[in-house]
Amino acid sequence: MKASITGNILEKQVQNLFLEKGFEIVMYSKWSKEKDRYGNELLLRHVPYESIYNHKGYTEFLLSSKKYNKQIRIECKWQQSPGSVDEKLPYLFLNATEKMTENEIMIIIDGKGWKKGAIPWLKAAVSSSNQSERINVLSLTEFLTWANKYF
Repeated sequence: MKASITGNILEKQVQNLFLEKGFEIVMYSKWSKEKDRYGNELLLRHVPYESIYNHKGYTEFLLSSKKYNKQIRIECKWQQSPGSVDEKLPYLFLNATEKMTENEIMIIIDGKGWKKGAIPWLKAAVSSSNQSERINVLSLTEFLTWANKYF
């Protein structure tokens, strides 16, 4: 339960940033049924994709901006205390490189509970892949800095 609450805090930070930047936040399932009802600057929540296991997976956000000509899938991973979330990073990496179709993917990864080599492994895996131009692995602070400069 605690991991869910702290993960939600990370997601709320992302949502608050884009609200301040003028983006509308909408559940993907609602938007997909009523696209004409919404504007062009959106942060869609709970966005589906087909995973490497050929079943429906979900990411926290898809930023869709006509003004900036961007579609950025945003994954949020928080690990406050030691646990098993870091063991899911290879799965996340494979989904990002093989199944997520957007031209840009942001993986926001933060917290002090990650195993010592987990985040460096993910960054090295992305860097050595042929997807390094479209996938960014950032801390929350790095992401906020990037978004404030870009938007």
